[in-house]
Amino acid sequence: MASVIPENYLDLFDKKVFAGLATLMPNGSPQVTPVWIDYDGENVIFNTATGRQKDKNLQADGRVSLALTDPDNPYRYLEVRGTVVERTTEGADDHINKMAKKYLGQDVYPFRQPSEVRVIYKIKPERITSLG
Repeated sequence: MASVIPENYLDLFDKKVFAGLATLMPNGSPQVTPVWIDYDGENVIFNTATGRQKDKNLQADGRVSLALTDPDNPYRYLEVRGTVVERTTEGADDHINKMAKKYLGQDVYPFRQPSEVRVIYKIKPERITSLG
C-alpha cells in the first residue's frame, strides 16, 4: 500500500518531532498529550504505558488527531487524523527503546516505572492537512 503521508513530509518522522496527540475524554472533551512518533510506511505509531489517560481514551474511542510541527520551520506542519487499527504490548519494550535512541540518544528508555506495561498504538491516517 502506498503511503498516504505526502512524500515531502516524511522527513518529519525522521526528526525529533513531538506530535500533539488529541484523544477524546469520556465526556467528549479533547485531551492532548505530546508523544514521540514513528511511521512504518502505512501507520503512524506511538508508544505509551497502559492505564494512562490517552490509553484509556483510545480504548473507548479510537479516533485521533496528531499535529507535527517541523522543529526547523515552525510554519511547516502536518496534521494526521485517523483511527486506531492496532493496540499491542508485543514488541512495545523494544519500540520504546528505539524511540529513546531517536529522541534521547539512549539505548534504553530511562523513564520506565517499576510495574509499567508498554503498549504500541498504530494509527491509520485517514485525512492529512499540511502547510509549508
